[in-house]
Amino acid sequence: MSFTELFLSTLSYIGVAALLLLISIILFEVTTKNKEFELIKNGNKAAVYAFGGRILGLAIVLYSAIANSVNLFDMVIWGSLAIVIQIVLFYLAELLTPKFNITKAIDEDNQAVGLFLLFLSVSIGLLIAASLTY
Repeated sequence: MSFTELFLSTLSYIGVAALLLLISIILFEVTTKNKEFELIKNGNKAAVYAFGGRILGLAIVLYSAIANSVNLFDMVIWGSLAIVIQIVLFYLAELLTPKFNITKAIDEDNQAVGLFLLFLSVSIGLLIAASLTY
């Protein structure tokens, strides 16, 4: 492959991955009870931690989809599947934390819960990413 072909391929992967990341961020925003952008605008640090963790977790799974794909279409399929799994597992966390209400804690700027969600999202992303191999 020539440099131009490799460069265009790289741009294609970056563009598609950025689009998938944007779509997944929007999906999280519209499906969560918290409205993170509004909370972040108002200085809620717990929302920043939780939302930032989700973005990192999603970026990690997209990284793995890019690194392990055989072509752009393959990356889109595995990246999309990984995003769906990331979102589903994140919502399962709400069920697995009966001691506190995640939505309420984030709204109240409970930074400990925000950091917990950050670490949880990154951990889930790493586990999914490691699973996206042939």
